[in-house]
Amino acid sequence: MNKNELVSAVADAANISKSDAQSAVDAVFSVITGELKNGGDVRLVGFGNFSVSKRAASTGRNPQTGAAVKIPARTVPKFSAGKGLKDAVN
Repeated sequence: MNKNELVSAVADAANISKSDAQSAVDAVFSVITGELKNGGDVRLVGFGNFSVSKRAASTGRNPQTGAAVKIPARTVPKFSAGKGLKDAVN
């Protein structure tokens, strides 16, 4: 399912127009992104948690040449599924 299909599904499920559903979906993504940018987390009970994880700097290898490559430290988004979502999938 891509974003347009998600918007259509939300519009049908909530019985609203596609433009209203598009605004709602964009707002949800924007709020989650903004909270993660600020170092916070978003907890949706029964669905899952969005959080930020820090990766330390490391040294990797170029697979073609075998030369050592420095990989800088970075902050990455992380999602962990909640019990409700896990149960629904299984």
